[in-house]
Amino acid sequence: MPTFKRPHLKVDQPGSAFADGNQRWTNKDLDPVPRHARKWGVVSFIAYWVSDAFNAATWQFAAGIISVGLGWREAIGIVALAFFIVSFAIPGARESQLGLLGAILAIFWFTIQTMNGGNTVRVMLGAIWPSFLTLENHIPESQGIDTKSMISFFLFWLIQVPFLVMHPNNLRWLFMVKSVVVPIAWIAILVWAFVATDGGGHLFEEKSKIQGSAYSWAFLSSLTSVIGNYATLSVNQADFSSYSRVSVKWQIVYVPFLPIIFTFISFIGIASASAGAERYGILEWDPMALVSHWPSRSCRFFAAFSFALAALGVNISANSLSAANDLTALFPQYVNIRRGQLLCAFLAWALVPWKILASAGSFLNFMSAYAVFLGPIAAIMVFDFYVIHRRRYDTLALYQPHGIYCYWHGVNWRAVLAFLVGVIPNMPGFINSINPNIDVGVGSRPYTFGWLLGFVGTSIVYVGLSKAWAPRETLIERSVGPDEIYDVRGVDDGISIGSGSGEEGLQTAEKGGWKGKLERIL
Repeated sequence: MPTFKRPHLKVDQPGSAFADGNQRWTNKDLDPVPRHARKWGVVSFIAYWVSDAFNAATWQFAAGIISVGLGWREAIGIVALAFFIVSFAIPGARESQLGLLGAILAIFWFTIQTMNGGNTVRVMLGAIWPSFLTLENHIPESQGIDTKSMISFFLFWLIQVPFLVMHPNNLRWLFMVKSVVVPIAWIAILVWAFVATDGGGHLFEEKSKIQGSAYSWAFLSSLTSVIGNYATLSVNQADFSSYSRVSVKWQIVYVPFLPIIFTFISFIGIASASAGAERYGILEWDPMALVSHWPSRSCRFFAAFSFALAALGVNISANSLSAANDLTALFPQYVNIRRGQLLCAFLAWALVPWKILASAGSFLNFMSAYAVFLGPIAAIMVFDFYVIHRRRYDTLALYQPHGIYCYWHGVNWRAVLAFLVGVIPNMPGFINSINPNIDVGVGSRPYTFGWLLGFVGTSIVYVGLSKAWAPRETLIERSVGPDEIYDVRGVDDGISIGSGSGEEGLQTAEKGGWKGKLERIL
């Protein structure tokens, strides 16, 4: 039977040290990053995480939790606990792809952040051109969005396109700029909140409005929702760590760093919402709705600009690049990083994010919904790396369709069974969240702490199965890293620079000049 082909649509695939003569399985963007192409230093990763933390979703978490009846102390505690948990899962995500599920989740988040970015553009345009906010609406009310918001969404979507075609090594400059500009702007908003209300408002005096079992279930549900926000990063950290020039051991800094920075941002959200409630008579959990009350047009513009930059940075770092990596792994002959990011941007229109973000309740429900799938996935990745294989993988074999990681007909049945065990208890609640008319009774309770339940249940089953029926062919005596493959196969790892070449030449170039010194630091 003839094969349907479109050779002109294929990406350029130079010789690969990992394809083994069959370029169906990889391309240049999917291969491990060679030494000379790794530009990310410690400062780059700090800027990356600051960039990820400073976004409207983090700001909204605590306010969204308060809106379901919990107090501000509980909100802060939930955020801190959630990111403390996530910080342990992130280092275990080593050079793995989530395939279609990962791509779908990343595209979903891309649409949400694009919607947040569109809201910032609407406020900025309203500050420059006040009549923009009174544009006549030509979109049916049932769609959940009006004309000016749709225009703003499109403009922010368009602004992102040039960044989607940048190489990840160049994106670190965007994160560095954001990690300076946005924190300064948001700390200024925090100062306004306390100065304008002489202490931050009455929200800090209020306690939880619910008690007993309702309190416990609301706490667990909110915790799962917050974990769901960054559960994706616990399984796709390799998207950027592959560009790192430093040892992975420094990633232990995530444990104290993530809870502190994310909790601080959520505190800013609480203080600002509280100040807005006292000054304007309404509790705004959406920061753009709060900023819109400000009388100063210049303050509205610059505050909205900081949120626009925040949305842009996190959309690239956490969403579009992750989707592109997963799509590249699925279709390496036709998709590379650039094409994958552009495809993510075009698919965003089909997911109607303005309906997801209609209220705090629906936002939290959305977070819980996909977190129940990511908990089991994170458990498999973490325990497979640290416990089963004891940090020993053969990088070359990962690219071989019939190698030692083929398992049984290409499927690791232990992982599949463990995943199902972690997900199935959450299905009644998951179904009820999609269609509240379906009564599942107490079956919805596990869903309120779905990520934790899935992570623990899957980890126990996966480790147990892997110990009882060990995949012996994959249990190698030592790790085989990508640098070793490049060296053995004689692949040039650099370009001729000065009197040296490869790594030696790169080091020679770095020793001289301000640019080389800056690269070493970053």
